[in-house]
Amino acid sequence: MNLADSAFLRACRREPVPHTPVWYMRQAGRSLPEYLKVREGVPMLTACATPDLIVEITMQPVRRYGVDAAIFFSDIVVPLKAIGVDLDIKPGVGPVVADPIRDAKGLAALRPLEPDDVSYVTEAIRALTGELGGTPLIGFAGAPFTLGSYLIEGGPSKNHDKTKAMMYGAPELWHALMERLSGIVLEHLRLQIAAGASAVQLFDSWVGAVPAEDYREFILPHTRRIFEGIEGVPRIHFGVGTGELLGVLGEAGADVVGVDWRVPLDEAARRVGPGKALQGNLDPALLLAPWEVVERKARDVLRRGRAAEGHVFNLGHGVLPSTDPDQLKRLTDLVHEAGRPAA
Repeated sequence: MNLADSAFLRACRREPVPHTPVWYMRQAGRSLPEYLKVREGVPMLTACATPDLIVEITMQPVRRYGVDAAIFFSDIVVPLKAIGVDLDIKPGVGPVVADPIRDAKGLAALRPLEPDDVSYVTEAIRALTGELGGTPLIGFAGAPFTLGSYLIEGGPSKNHDKTKAMMYGAPELWHALMERLSGIVLEHLRLQIAAGASAVQLFDSWVGAVPAEDYREFILPHTRRIFEGIEGVPRIHFGVGTGELLGVLGEAGADVVGVDWRVPLDEAARRVGPGKALQGNLDPALLLAPWEVVERKARDVLRRGRAAEGHVFNLGHGVLPSTDPDQLKRLTDLVHEAGRPAA
């Protein structure tokens, strides 16, 4: 199959599709026994810098589920680690930064990303595109707000209080940090595209903590810069808890807006407006329920997704570690079958 003609890329471009395409955030990882086996004793950031492991882990869900796209196995903090930020991913906690950035001196330590910093990313993507054939590979990066929150807080945060204190109380420093991070993120995405990624997704996991008016002032210009700097591949924008931001997320410049499980897709289509495809949005927790429940809810997502100009089926966030892989296989088959256009 011609890669450009894949159902996933066609849906992203809002073109007719043979079936609704499907992939899952965090499809490569924690719920798969084959993943747990190859990761045994290997720290996360080591795995993310080992091309053979990246290729194997990225391919696992494609082989098992038959999804319509692969997503590159990595982590949003990889480019920060690559430029020398002292951080680690602690199991059960997440990214932890040794020296949080809270002043101009801390900001000065954030240098631009160079291609050689992430040569393992380029090497892995080149190998993957050969293996994947007609299946598209999605590259990704974390958005400046989410990366900035980790850097300012020193790790995951429930309230993002230090982050907001800088954003509201030291706006010049805030915009300087966002500008520095948007440059790093844009370079990281461009390198993935140059190596062969067919689409890219920008994860703004924590941006739902910000009201729409403040998003427009403090975040939108930097997100827009990233999307305007990417050409030639579909661009996906996703955040958690962003129901109130869907309209402004649509303005940031992506081709596809990811929707979490809190807003039905037909309502999301209304909020985002015309000219965009949507991605989502089954609640990942539903996969822990009996199959009859999963099937009913998935068919509802497909039905509501018809309100969008293009629909990529996904979960409303990442696959939960306790998910039975057989449920995801059944769900993939269901979406392919029930997501065919009416004759």
